[in-house]
Parts: sequence; C-alpha cells; structure tokens
Amino acid sequence: MTTETTEARVLEAIRERRDLVNAAVDEELPVQPPERLYEASRYILEAGGKRLRPTVTTLAAEAVAGIDPMTADFREFTGLDGEPVDVLRAAVSIEVIQSFTLIHDDIMDEDDLRRGVPAVHEQYDTSTAILAGDTLYSKAFEILSETGADPADGLEAIRLLASTCTEICEGQSLDVSFESRSDIDPEEYLEMVELKTAVLYGAAAAMSAVLLGADDEVVDALYQYGIDSGRAFQIQDDVLDLTVPSDELGKQRGSDLVEGKETLITLHARQAGVDVNNLVDADTPAEVTEAEVDDAVAALEEAGSITYARETAEELTARSKEHLQVLPEGGSRSLLEDLADYLITRGY
Repeated sequence: MTTETTEARVLEAIRERRDLVNAAVDEELPVQPPERLYEASRYILEAGGKRLRPTVTTLAAEAVAGIDPMTADFREFTGLDGEPVDVLRAAVSIEVIQSFTLIHDDIMDEDDLRRGVPAVHEQYDTSTAILAGDTLYSKAFEILSETGADPADGLEAIRLLASTCTEICEGQSLDVSFESRSDIDPEEYLEMVELKTAVLYGAAAAMSAVLLGADDEVVDALYQYGIDSGRAFQIQDDVLDLTVPSDELGKQRGSDLVEGKETLITLHARQAGVDVNNLVDADTPAEVTEAEVDDAVAALEEAGSITYARETAEELTARSKEHLQVLPEGGSRSLLEDLADYLITRGY
C-alpha cells in the first residue's frame, strides 16, 4: 500500500469518526439556559478540530472487540458481561476534556486565536471562558458515567480520566515553570509533554479497553501506545509551529519562539550553541515577520535541531506501534498503526 493510499485511508477513518463525534456533541452538549455559558462551552468544539483523540478511542474499541472498522457501531459494543457499551460517549468525553484544556491554556498563555478564530476569552470574556472550561470539565465525567459499562469498569474509566486531568495540570505547571529556567534538558521536556499532552492520548487509547473489560495487559499496552504517540504528536506540533504558513496554522508562525517557549527543537539548538533567545526580535507574535521566522528556521535547521526533533518523533512512533502487538491482527490494529504514523507526518 502506497503512502498516499495509507494516508487517504487514515483521513477517511478520521472523517467518519469526526462526523459521529460531532453529532454526539450536539446531543450531549445542547445549548440550554444560561445560553451564553453553553454557547461559549461549545464554541471551540464547533470551531473545528480533527477529533484525533476520539478516533483513537473508537479504533481501540474496534481492535479490542475484534470488529471490522467498516462495520462498527460505536453505541453497540458488548462488554465482557454481555451488556452493550456506548463507546461513543467515552470518545466524546475525551474530546470535551481536550476542549476544556484548550480554553484554559489560551487564557493562561494570553493567546488570541485558536483554530483560526478568536479564542473563547476573546470571543466572550475571561470570566465566561473560565466557566465554559469548568463546565466542559464536569460534563465530560457526566457523559462518561453513562456508557452502560459494567459498574466496576465504568468506575475505573472515570478514575482513569480523573487522574489524567490531574496529570495534565501537573504538566501545565511544569510548562509554566520552564519559563523561568535556563537549565532544562530534553528529558525534562519529554516528561512535561507526557503529562501535558500525551496522557490524554494514553487515556483515549486505554479507555475503550477498560470499558469493555479487557485484561490489564491490553489496557496497559494501549495506554503506552497513546503515551508514545502523544509525545510524538507534540513534537510534530512544535515542528509545524515553525514550518507551516501562518494562515494554515490559524496563528502566527513561530509564536513559540517569540513567547520563549522551550521545545525539543530549541533545547537541542541551545546545546548546539545557538542563541535561541535572539532568533527573533519581537515582543509579541503579532510583531514578528515571516522573514524573521524564515531566518530562525534556517538557523535551527543548520544546527540539526529540526532534524533531531523529527527523528525523536519517529523513534517514539516506532515504539508506540510495538505496543499494539498484544492486539489481534486486523483492520483496526492496522489503522491504529497508520494513525500513529499520520500524527508525525500530518500538516496542521
């Protein structure tokens, strides 16, 4: 199968599941009084997004259940107790948590744009944005509590999502602390990325296995698949921030450099002797020019830093796919492998 054919297959799988998740969001998160709160809560969900994490959740369910991905009905999976499990609710809960983190991240980072539209705190106001994020956080657990899974499995799924949210906060705290440090090493960065980004991929991958009553070996393997794929995903995001045109990013290219955010790229460059702090001469992303970003990227490429980041992402992806060997061979496992590759080859 050619690379083009593989990517087309992955994109079709994502599109199909995105449509299902979007329809389920409409059902699970209707606009109701107070309307402004729920409109703000849905704002980022309606602004777009590939729904990658829910795709992982549903593909993992198909793989665990041994169901052909072309025939899966995500509200009709069967747990080990023989009762139906609504996997789509689990997928929605994962995406709702993702949106909650984006709203709060944008407030903390004072970012004006998200997915090419004004951030929630810009479109509404900061107080409403905070409440919208909090609402999404609580709604995610409400949605997840109604999958119909065996009570013990349902409780474990809720525990998994709760601990994931705690770890995301820990990762965000580490990220903030990095802003005042100059001695960060790549391993610390990867630890931060695991907590801030990858744990939600881990939860997305393991959630279905938990709800369907799979054994610990399968749950743990899927979780590690998500962790390694999620870390690779974030590294690719760091690369895209420098290499994708601003109009495609939905924000100013090179904004991480302007804001002084450490990435695997900048950490490698520092070790190679690059004066990262002076690669661009702007106080805000809006002030940086495309020419300045081009020059910065050239310096980072010359230092081998972008290549280093890409190679690290490739290594993590190869490792992520090894974890899937506990699953039966088939179309769903193959799609999970292809999705891992897509996460580090995608554009924005």
